[in-house]
Amino acid sequence: MGPQRRGRLTSLPDRQHTVALVAQAQRDGARLAKACAIIGVSVRTYQRWSRPEGVRSDGRADAKRPEPHNKLAERERTVILDLCNEPRYRSQPPAYIVADQADRGRYIASESTFYRVLRDHDQNHHRGRHKAPHGRRPPTTHVADAPNRLWSWDISWLPGPACGTWWYLYLIVDVFSRKIVGHEVHAAENGELASELIEKAHWREHLAARAKPLILHSDNGSPMKAATFLQKLYDLGITPSRSRPRVSNDNAYSEALFRTLKYRPGFPSKGFATLEQAREWMLTFVHWYNEEHRHSALKYVTPAQRHRGEATRILANRKATYERARDTHPERWAGAIRDFGLPEAVALNPETAANC
Repeated sequence: MGPQRRGRLTSLPDRQHTVALVAQAQRDGARLAKACAIIGVSVRTYQRWSRPEGVRSDGRADAKRPEPHNKLAERERTVILDLCNEPRYRSQPPAYIVADQADRGRYIASESTFYRVLRDHDQNHHRGRHKAPHGRRPPTTHVADAPNRLWSWDISWLPGPACGTWWYLYLIVDVFSRKIVGHEVHAAENGELASELIEKAHWREHLAARAKPLILHSDNGSPMKAATFLQKLYDLGITPSRSRPRVSNDNAYSEALFRTLKYRPGFPSKGFATLEQAREWMLTFVHWYNEEHRHSALKYVTPAQRHRGEATRILANRKATYERARDTHPERWAGAIRDFGLPEAVALNPETAANC
C-alpha cells in the first residue's frame, strides 16, 4: 500500500487493513512512527482511524455542504444552456459566446460557468477531425509591433477532383493581426506565381511609401528559394526569412491558418471539382476569416479589426460591459475581471530560456 495522497478518499477496507498492519507491527516490537512511515500514513492519520469503537469510513463522501451563496439559479442555468444550443452558437466554444454577448452589452456568466453547465448536461465533448497539436521549439525569432511588419506565407495543397490531384493555395498572413493579406489558388507551384502574389499584396497594403521594412517568413520550399521570387523581394524592399532545413512546422502561423481552413465546416474534404470552385471557396473563406472570425489569440476580435486598429476600442467596450456586470452582482466575482489587453508585440518563434 503506497503513501496516502492528500485529499484522496481511502476506502473502509483499506483503512482497516492499514490499521491491522500497524497494530501487528507494534505487537512485534516496532515503533509506531516507523511502522506508519513504512505503511505510508502519518501517525496522526493512524490515530484518527484507529478509534476504540472501531475503524470508521471516511465521512467526507456523505458530508452535507452548504450551497455557495453565489450559485446560479436553475433559471439562469437554463438560459445558458438554451443560448449555447441556438443555431448561431451551437458550433462555438463558450469563450466565443461570452465575448459575442459582451459585445452586445449582455453578460450572463463566465466561460468556466458555461463549461460547467454544458458538462452537467453532457454537452461538452471534443469535436472535429483534428488531433491535439504538438508544440516544438522553432529556431528563428522575429517580433512585430504593428501590422505589415512581419508576414508569414506558405503553399498548401487543396484536394482536386480525383485522388492524387491537387490545387495549390498560396497564402500570406500578417503575424501581428492574423489577417490574410494575400492569397491565390493555382494549378502549379513555382516562383513566378509567388512573385506575382507578393507584389499584389505589397501594393494592396500600400507598403511602397512605408519606411519600416517588412520581413517575410516561409519554409524552405522551392518557390520560396526561387531566384525570381528572391529578386522580387529585393525589388520591393522585403527581407526574406526561412525556417530550418528539413523541418516542416517552423512556420507556425501559416500552419495554424491552414489547419483552421481545412477543418472549417463546409470544406470539401473530398476535393474541389475545378480550379474555379477552389478559388470561389477561398474567397468566401478569406472574407469570413478576416471580417467575421473572432480569433481566440486576439481576445475574440476579428483579424481585420486588429489590422485596422479597432480592437482597442472594442475590447474597452467589452471591459465596460464586464464591469457593469460585476457591479450588478458583486457576489459572483471573487476577484478582478479578466484582462482585455492585447500584447503590444507579437513574436514569431519567440526565444525561451531553454534555447537561449
